[in-house]
Amino acid sequence: MNGADTAWVSMATALVLLMTLPGLALFYGGLVRARNVLSLFMQCFALAAAMSLLWLLAGYSIAFGEVGGVWGGLSRLGMIGVTAESLRGTLPEILFFAFQMTFAVITPALILGAFVERVNFWWVFTFSAVWMLLVYAPVAHWIWGAGFLSDGGIFGEKGTRDFAGGIVVHETAALAALLLAVMIGPRRNRHTPPHN
Repeated sequence: MNGADTAWVSMATALVLLMTLPGLALFYGGLVRARNVLSLFMQCFALAAAMSLLWLLAGYSIAFGEVGGVWGGLSRLGMIGVTAESLRGTLPEILFFAFQMTFAVITPALILGAFVERVNFWWVFTFSAVWMLLVYAPVAHWIWGAGFLSDGGIFGEKGTRDFAGGIVVHETAALAALLLAVMIGPRRNRHTPPHN
């Protein structure tokens, strides 16, 4: 375990969580009508709670299990086998879990902008939960885990480089948002400026 790495990733974990709560909630809150701000805040907070729980139960195992190139398996389901002494590289595994969880929280929240004010709360909640387990976690495994696009995968030692989460976080969220925006269609009332 490396103390400097642990300290930095601890700080980065807090910063990424702050990007979702309150950062993204306030940002999107300023882009909606005043009557929908509270709903949007609740969507962001509910997504943070739900994605954290799903990440604990299955997402972490799918993304960072050791099974193979397409998905990580269920060896870490519910954090089975993770102890206080478990390491992931130079980090305590529980810290690595928390750091990766913050990205699993913010990525579905980024998609909210595609359909804000146009779908109900339960649709957002259900879509985000299914999407995180079926899209985000496997893609995280492919790129960041031991998947087929990572170092040692189909590209050999020159695996996919995703230094700032551009593929796992931003591309998956952007493609989902684009697809949803096309499926939902244009707004009926286009004369509703943001309240702030």
